[in-house]
Amino acid sequence: MVVDDQVMVRAGLAAIVSAQDDMAVVGEAGDGASALALAATAAPDVVLMDIRMPGMDGLTTTARLTAAQRPPRVLVLTTFHQDAYVFQALRAGASGFLLKDAEPGELVAAIRVVAAGEAMLSPVVTRRLIDAFATGALTAAPGADPRLDALTPRERDVLVHLARGRSNAEIAATLGIATGTVKAHVYALLPKLGVRDRVQATIVAYDLGLVRPR
Repeated sequence: MVVDDQVMVRAGLAAIVSAQDDMAVVGEAGDGASALALAATAAPDVVLMDIRMPGMDGLTTTARLTAAQRPPRVLVLTTFHQDAYVFQALRAGASGFLLKDAEPGELVAAIRVVAAGEAMLSPVVTRRLIDAFATGALTAAPGADPRLDALTPRERDVLVHLARGRSNAEIAATLGIATGTVKAHVYALLPKLGVRDRVQATIVAYDLGLVRPR
């Protein structure tokens, strides 16, 4: 589903998606309220979400969509100059970000990534996220939390390395365990934290002070 208040932008995005043999646009919406109503009936797997829209903006819409019983994956279309929006959307449940001037191939690849249940977060956004914590633009709230208490010691170790941007293979090498074991730990810790992907787990790790910028 494509959500953007600009008709031409919606048409362009829809055309790119519709050109793929294994993709289809199930609906288009020009504002948040319309998007919520449409998603309830169209049941999209992925939503391409603009942030700035009249009425209900993309942040609120994303939060409501991802709070649904069967939530879609939300891919936010934004610019790196709007860091505050990016961070808020992450907390609202977005699965990834893409520049509006990205190439069609990049858009299609990003859709495939989030549709597969992964997070689409570029190294540039990750770096800016960490910098924001380091400069105080985002604040961490260290302390006891039942979500962390639910993790095993090994799951905590994996979460720390995951939040520092390391791949499963890198985590496995650091901890001296198999890559498949790392995957199993990630799969187990996500529901314990109440999140759906690695991006959300990273946000929780920083918010709770488990990981701090270095």
